Amino acid sequence: MLYIILCISFGLATGIVAKIKGSSFVIWGLLGAVFPVLGLVAAILYRYETAELRRQCDRCGNVVKLYDAICTRCGHELDFPEVAIEPIDPTLPGGRRATV
Repeated sequence: MLYIILCISFGLATGIVAKIKGSSFVIWGLLGAVFPVLGLVAAILYRYETAELRRQCDRCGNVVKLYDAICTRCGHELDFPEVAIEPIDPTLPGGRRATV
């Protein structure tokens, strides 16, 4: 019974850390529940999703990650842009833009 409570606690903690970093709460929560300590350490060391360079779709104006080849909103195939949009750094006060 104690092990189940421990797994649930680590699952919630891992999910919360992942959600703060912009990832899926459910996927990381399950990972943290199955691998209690390892999952939480992996979530802490995982990169921030919001710290990625972005670009804007030419057709619909949706802002997507720089590495996306197809717009997630309209399905338009994207060429590599000349200029990327700076990421928003969640560690800075007010979510200011990071310098790249």
